Amino acid sequence: MKKSGGKSGQKTSGRSGGRDAGKRVKTAKGRTPSSQRWLERQLNDPYVREAQRLGYRSRAAFKLKEIDDKLNLIRRGMTVVDLGAAPGGWCQIAMEKGAAHVIALDLLPMEPVPGVTFLQMDFMDDGAPEALVAAIGGGADVVLTDMAPNTTGHRGTDHLRIMALAEAAYEFGSEILKPGGSFVAKVFQGGTEQELLQRLKKDFTSVRHIKPPASRKESAEQFVVATGFRG
Repeated sequence: MKKSGGKSGQKTSGRSGGRDAGKRVKTAKGRTPSSQRWLERQLNDPYVREAQRLGYRSRAAFKLKEIDDKLNLIRRGMTVVDLGAAPGGWCQIAMEKGAAHVIALDLLPMEPVPGVTFLQMDFMDDGAPEALVAAIGGGADVVLTDMAPNTTGHRGTDHLRIMALAEAAYEFGSEILKPGGSFVAKVFQGGTEQELLQRLKKDFTSVRHIKPPASRKESAEQFVVATGFRG
């Protein structure tokens, strides 16, 4: 599982002064053109600078922050599950918002986040749901998934692969969410597959697609946000 580094209409304070003059990497020795472009984009990204200033582990933290600032999903005392959590930016936001218990899972390692229980395993492994349930110790108020496969560059294939992860995450979420709970999943443009979308509309009082400002304009990602789980 791979979390994109780049999971409201409000802006971060990193945007308030506008962009600095575009920075260029002085030497490209040993780098491919694509890695050169990525590095220059990172150097000129106000969200990257603001994440560094605030101690967030990635710019992706702002995606959840902007979604939550708009919808108030995470509140004090809640139990939150974060699937595809590494490097931990979403966990940091959940704790900052007052979550009492955050259970995080990723195939990749993650440095500890105070107050977060981390499981390093593949969510698609047979034993993952049982391990998560044991760590949760009860129901969850919010299930988040920023899981995404490595992209192939073929939009149709990438869409199908990320939707398979979103559907698997909801199969799990539907079993552990408390009444009134919320589900947030990364999808690609083209929206959520109708089968999953219809199920979410049946199971929740509100379902919407959101592309937070922290998602790069050129990125195909957006998030489906379902609130008011009927249980």
